[in-house]
Amino acid sequence: MNASDRMLVGQFIERDSAVHRLDPRIKIIGLLLLMIVIMMMDSRSGYAAATVVVLIILLLSKIPLGFYFRGLLPLLPVLILTLLYHTTLGKGQTLLVSYGFLHITVEGILEGVRIVWRILLMILAASALTGTTRPLVLAQGLETLLKPLSKLRVPVEQFSLMIVIAIRFIPTILEEIQRIRLARRARGFEPSNRNPFSRLTEFIPILVPLLVSTARRADNLTFAIEARAYGDGRGRTIFRPLRLTKPDLAAGCLILLSIAILLVIDLHLSNTRI
Repeated sequence: MNASDRMLVGQFIERDSAVHRLDPRIKIIGLLLLMIVIMMMDSRSGYAAATVVVLIILLLSKIPLGFYFRGLLPLLPVLILTLLYHTTLGKGQTLLVSYGFLHITVEGILEGVRIVWRILLMILAASALTGTTRPLVLAQGLETLLKPLSKLRVPVEQFSLMIVIAIRFIPTILEEIQRIRLARRARGFEPSNRNPFSRLTEFIPILVPLLVSTARRADNLTFAIEARAYGDGRGRTIFRPLRLTKPDLAAGCLILLSIAILLVIDLHLSNTRI
C-alpha cells in the first residue's frame, strides 16, 4: 500500500471543507475538550455518542473515511497488545479461562474493549485536526493560545514549534520504516510467517538505520531553522495573523453544545457501563 493511500497522524490533506477553514484555535480547544470527555466516559451510550460525533467531524472534513481507517493500520499491533493485556491480566469476578497467571474474565475483556475504543476515538479526532490544519498554522494557533504563559517566562514559541515538529515527524518516521523494509526485501530478506511475537524480533535490525535517518533529518532541520534566522521565535512577525470570524464563533458554540450533550448522555446513562 502506498503512503498516499492512507492518512497518518500529522499529515495534512488539502480539501475545501468547513473544518479546513476553521480557526486552528477553535479546533485545538475542541479537540482537547473532546479528549477530556472521552477520557471521562464510562457508559456504552456515551461511547456510542462520542463515536457519532467523531464520525460527523470526519465526514465534514471531506477526507474519505478510508484514509482515516487505513491510517490506523500501523497502530494495530499496539491496539492488539493493549486488548490482550487487559483481557489476560485484567481483574474481574466472572472468570472464563484460567491458566497459570493468565485469568481471562468478562470484566477484563470489556475493559480492554473500552480502552481500545477510547484510543481509536482520540486518534481519529487527532487525525482530523492534523489532516485539516497546515503545520505552520497549527503552530501559530498553539503559540497564540499559550501566549499568556510567556509572562511567566515560558518559551511559548519554542514549545509550539517543538510540538508541531514532533507531530509532523510521525508520518515521516512511518514512511522511513516502510522504505527500510522495502530495501531489506530488495536485498533478499523476506519476513517469516512465524507467530506475531517472534516476528517482533525482525524489527530490531530496522531500528539502527531508522535512528540514523531520524538523526540526520533532525540535523538538517536544525540547519534549515538556523539558516532562516529563526532564533528563539520571539518578536517574529506573522504574515497572516489569526482572526476569529462569525463561522468560527458559531463552530465554537456548536462544539461546546456537543460536549455538553455528550456529558449529559454519559452521566444519565452511566448504569450501562461497558
